Amino acid sequence: MTDLPRIPLAGVIGHPIAHSRSPALHGFWLKRYGLKGFYIPMDVAPADLQEALRMLPKLGFVGVNVTIPHKEAVLKLADVVTDRAALIGAANTLIFRKDGKIHADNTDGAGFMANLRQLAPQWQPHSGPVALFGAGGAARAVIAALIEVGVPEIRIANRTRLRAEILRNDLGAKLMVYDWVHAGEMVEGATLVINSTSLGMSGKPDLRLPLDRLDKSAVVTDLVYTPLMTPFLIEAEQRGAHVVDGLGMLLHQAAPGFERWFNHRPEVDDATRAAVLSA
Repeated sequence: MTDLPRIPLAGVIGHPIAHSRSPALHGFWLKRYGLKGFYIPMDVAPADLQEALRMLPKLGFVGVNVTIPHKEAVLKLADVVTDRAALIGAANTLIFRKDGKIHADNTDGAGFMANLRQLAPQWQPHSGPVALFGAGGAARAVIAALIEVGVPEIRIANRTRLRAEILRNDLGAKLMVYDWVHAGEMVEGATLVINSTSLGMSGKPDLRLPLDRLDKSAVVTDLVYTPLMTPFLIEAEQRGAHVVDGLGMLLHQAAPGFERWFNHRPEVDDATRAAVLSA
């Protein structure tokens, strides 16, 4: 009997994971391009993470996406870590190599930049300061990407100032830390304004910051995508700014992993957005 090639398996691990839109996204791409393969959501408790990662390649998995609460822990379990994943201190994409090694990368920052290029092509990195609210893992990935493309100044504020100070110490002199009570002042003269907090997400309090100093030529984006138009984005749009929702970052950060696992570069377009929104 001839040995048939294994059907590649990929998936997303988190705890919990039922809310993830990633299976709908990758399932849409697999069907769209007629590729053999499956993408599976897996609820893995932190205590089981190491055992699960060592077992998945034996089951035919070629890689996985990683989400909360495992994005930092997987770095310690990976055999190879990219420079950007090390700088960010977290990984969201794992590739199980044929030599048995686990390769860890972080594509969040690249996904953020690709979303901006697609939906706000008028914004240029060198055009002026960036204002960013929040200092979590997503903020770290976005800041690293902004520094890489040459943004001159990044103003950050976090409800716990110490977390913002740690980001500045880790990522460099382009960062300026503001107290949360003065966060509204950060937007003055900023060409790009970003919410990287969970405020405004369904079930969470709104992000309540004064936007009266917001320039009408600014681009405003929110990493939250449930709802697609957060109260923060609605107010910014009412003030004349160009707004970009957070769904595109989710779509674009997924593309590099899909390409590595299934050997096809997927397109992020309106049909992709529609498939994920209807899931």
